[in-house]
Amino acid sequence: MLRAGTLNRRITIQRRGSDLDGWNQPQPDSWSDVATLWASIRTMNGREFAAADRDASSVTASIRLRYRTDLTAGMRVLHGSTIYNVTAVLPDELRREHVDLACTTGMGQR
Repeated sequence: MLRAGTLNRRITIQRRGSDLDGWNQPQPDSWSDVATLWASIRTMNGREFAAADRDASSVTASIRLRYRTDLTAGMRVLHGSTIYNVTAVLPDELRREHVDLACTTGMGQR
């Protein structure tokens, strides 16, 4: 059973937007909100690497939230100033209590 007390992080889920510029061209970097809700975030692992002469880090996380059917890979999750990219959606199809989002994030320059 999914306990409400474990959902202790406020997140916003976003999908790629369909914003158009002044020339009616799609804006590739636009995002629109799908939902703001409570979730739990577990960091699975992290790694550091050198990319383009700067230090960077990458984190793999699992985000659990109440069951819903409108989530897909390619969406993103905002938590504070951290952006998580959703790589897979893993629903609890048996009990339909929760959905786990497999996510990655790059922290950029340190």
